[in-house]
Amino acid sequence: MNWAVVVETIVWSFLGIILLYLGVRLFDKLDPIDYRAEVEKGNLAAGVIVASIILSLAAIVISVIVT
Repeated sequence: MNWAVVVETIVWSFLGIILLYLGVRLFDKLDPIDYRAEVEKGNLAAGVIVASIILSLAAIVISVIVT
């Protein structure tokens, strides 16, 4: 097993998680609606929007890391 590849994979994974977290926090700051509170109240539409934002940001982060 090549440990350099394992370490590199772990580093890129943490970088992806950090970028995804920062993207979600930025979205929370820019959008006036408190989606977290809406999801806690059981608003399904807000949950779908949050999930789509997370998936979209994940796709962007993956494409940035791969290239």
